[in-house]
Amino acid sequence: MFIQTETTPNPATLKFLPGCTVMAEGTANFAEAETAGRSPLAQALFAVDGVAGVFLGHDFITVTKAEDKEWDTLKPRILGGIMEHFTKGLPVITEAAADGSAASADDTEIVTQIKELLETRVRPAVAQDGGDIIYHGFEDGVVYLRMQGACSGCPSSTATLKHGIENMLRYYVPEVKEVQAVM
Repeated sequence: MFIQTETTPNPATLKFLPGCTVMAEGTANFAEAETAGRSPLAQALFAVDGVAGVFLGHDFITVTKAEDKEWDTLKPRILGGIMEHFTKGLPVITEAAADGSAASADDTEIVTQIKELLETRVRPAVAQDGGDIIYHGFEDGVVYLRMQGACSGCPSSTATLKHGIENMLRYYVPEVKEVQAVM
């Protein structure tokens, strides 16, 4: 198994590409080891001293390191953990992840339009950088989104939200006045 790595705009995060499907549907974000109980892969990666976050995408794994650790020492151990996990044929996750981005019957036409734009135009671009964006609501002209993976805590995430996503949503959905991040 050959696992490629890519840098992301967030210097504390690396994107690992194992060359196979990681998550068949949705994404999973683990901001701390205590939340990784449903993912044997995330648990294995958190066992590496210095791993501060794990994000699982369709065909990639994004790992965030602790501030006091260096990629030179972490990267080989993370690669080993990913390789061992996949060669043993272990499940990536033991239950379905719900990210809240899918359209629901209760959505208004505006919310449906916002979610469709996020799904077709924003999420694929954000995934290229090893992250994801999750819809959290629309109220009084404000769209609430959560950045995950490499995008969470990234120095350029505010610019991405305000200049990229907000401008695009305002163009296609005039009812949108602003985009705000939620934690």
